[in-house]
Amino acid sequence: MAGAVAGGGSGRRSVAAAVRVVLADDHALVRAGLRAELGEGFVVVGEADDAPGAIDVVHAHQPDLVVCDLLMPGGGGLAVVRAVAPEAPIVILTVSEAERDLLDAVAAGAAGYLLKTTPTGELREQLGRAAAGEPVFSPSLAALVLGEFRRMARAVGANPMSEREREVLTLVARGASYGEIGRELGISPRTAENHVRNILGKLHLSRRADLVRYAVEHGLG
Repeated sequence: MAGAVAGGGSGRRSVAAAVRVVLADDHALVRAGLRAELGEGFVVVGEADDAPGAIDVVHAHQPDLVVCDLLMPGGGGLAVVRAVAPEAPIVILTVSEAERDLLDAVAAGAAGYLLKTTPTGELREQLGRAAAGEPVFSPSLAALVLGEFRRMARAVGANPMSEREREVLTLVARGASYGEIGRELGISPRTAENHVRNILGKLHLSRRADLVRYAVEHGLG
């Protein structure tokens, strides 16, 4: 089990503070590479090389974000997600592009699923968005998530979404931020956020990340 590393202090971050991250991967070289890639704006407060270690480190440090490999000893990334997803957003960072792995991770409660081939700049941006509470996915996997959103939308039934809400939902499924949704649809980011809030209300959900989990849980029957 890898121990915690120094840095970050206790307590939740302010708007201007660095994102406090726990890294979990059974390869020390991968963790070292991630530390180097994250750079300014992120501070690694703990590391682990297996699932039980990751769970312990998250409990101890209460990070803003967990970046976790899918395949690790002790149950892998799914065990980490199931144990600590309520405490911090967890992004699975993996080499697997398998649909089943993606859907299982999202259904378990992961806030995102990114490939280890993601370019450094894009990785930093996506992890920052995940720490802010947005679901994030590698572009090559977005179509899978979008398909689940479409099945979810058909399941709404008695309280159908408006055409605009469906457009917003499609963009959310692709990982778009409120600002990107606004630019795409010619509306303000605040209006985009209101549409997402209305969709959540119709589905009786509370967070954007819950939309993805709902899609997986209700669209694979």
